[in-house]
Amino acid sequence: MPESWKTRWFRFGFNVFPCYRGTGGRVTYIASDFREIRVKLPLNWRTRNYVGTIFGGSLYGSVDPFYMIMLIKILGPGYIVWDKTAAIRFRQPGRGTLYARFTIEDAEIEAIHAALASEDRVDRVYQVELIDAQGVVCAIVEKTIHIRRRTAE
Repeated sequence: MPESWKTRWFRFGFNVFPCYRGTGGRVTYIASDFREIRVKLPLNWRTRNYVGTIFGGSLYGSVDPFYMIMLIKILGPGYIVWDKTAAIRFRQPGRGTLYARFTIEDAEIEAIHAALASEDRVDRVYQVELIDAQGVVCAIVEKTIHIRRRTAE
């Protein structure tokens, strides 16, 4: 699905937001329905660690917020969505630009709605891989996202 003007502005705003800009990552694409986001993390003077590979903080920080933001946008204001836990597994040093692709399928949204029909809250686990240009996985980030219906206050 192509980007819309709204998601292009969202991407631009995200890339200039100081907290995200500091990670070294750049959002390169946001689908108009927020079901897909792509991120690029180059190896440069800002992301390079002491041994010349991408700093672990940049690896994690560049992919940290996206599943939560995607679910907030997809589910809408009737739901509360929070990051609950996160883990990163380093597989291989990042020696060049890395890429991450986040997707949420219709079946996942249906599963969330079905789970929340019988439970007050649900935790969903998502994984994203940071891969290099040759398709080698350098790191895997696993996020647990907490979702519940918003109650009338």
